[in-house]
Amino acid sequence: MTITLTDFIQQLFSNPVLFVTVILTLSVILVNGWTDAPNAIATCVSTRAMTPRAAIMMAAIFNFLGVLLMTSLNATVAMTIYNIADFGGNSADALIALCAALLAIVVWATAAWIFGIPTSESHALIAGISGAAIALHGSFKGIHGQEWMKVIYGLLLSTVLGFAVGWLVVKFTGYLFRRFDRQKTDQVFKYAQIAGGAAMAFMHGAQDGQKFMGVFLLGVFLANGVGTVESFQIPIWLMILCSLVMGLGTSIGGYRIIKTVGMDMVKLERYQGFSADVAAAGCLLLCSIAGIPVSTTHTKTTAIMGVGAAKRLSAVKWSTVKEMVLTWVLTFPGCGLIGFLMAKLFIWIF
Repeated sequence: MTITLTDFIQQLFSNPVLFVTVILTLSVILVNGWTDAPNAIATCVSTRAMTPRAAIMMAAIFNFLGVLLMTSLNATVAMTIYNIADFGGNSADALIALCAALLAIVVWATAAWIFGIPTSESHALIAGISGAAIALHGSFKGIHGQEWMKVIYGLLLSTVLGFAVGWLVVKFTGYLFRRFDRQKTDQVFKYAQIAGGAAMAFMHGAQDGQKFMGVFLLGVFLANGVGTVESFQIPIWLMILCSLVMGLGTSIGGYRIIKTVGMDMVKLERYQGFSADVAAAGCLLLCSIAGIPVSTTHTKTTAIMGVGAAKRLSAVKWSTVKEMVLTWVLTFPGCGLIGFLMAKLFIWIF
């Protein structure tokens, strides 16, 4: 099942509920752009391989390419997010609950951004729609445990694999170039890091773009009274729209997160920034192929931690890490609870 751009525009201006749903969904994508996408380019900005403006433009372009190419080849991440909670039954109530979940995600992410903490919009999205689904059904029957297990696997992979691969890649890179002139290799890694940042932006689009497009289509289908869809095809116009909104979000508020991830946590040299990018992009590619939804924030930040720890443990500013981990831990119960309460309130009001 899918929807053409012409049909979507006609429905958008004839169905007020769909209009509100689309605005909220695009708001969540915008927030993802200013809180999640900057992680992809944080290292190449912090090491001055690129200026913030150029890095943001590059991120916007490669986010789009990631959305377009990876979704065309393998859209299983979008399907996992679509099926993670049950919004079947009364489609009107389900749509109200979904709107409540989207608003909860915006509230949570904005609060984290104010404090400059790179929260995971992937996990906020999963927690928010899960909380709303529980409120909709009045029990945990609204949660699909098999799909949720993929999220748990992704959480472990993005944390453990990101750190380990970051540690290994920077060690291998340091060994490989140990006899080269430091000044010359620094110039080489300047361009290598730009390529690494582009790869990270590509994989961010491949992972997060799919998640939000899955929710976008869920809202469109619910607005049309369809609560259950076995399979769907993501239209190209939606890929373009998602990429543009995400890029706009990055250009609006990305620098605050870039500073926290790329500057405050670990002081990186260019070869270390390159190693973190390659490690994180590789982990994201592996998970995308397997259809496992992972957090780009977790993967990139743990890769940076691994790179810093490879030099020495004290190279990592653990107080900043502690703040980020605390936010990650609180995201599931916090955003889930907000989604649950807002869904209950919205269903009661409307």
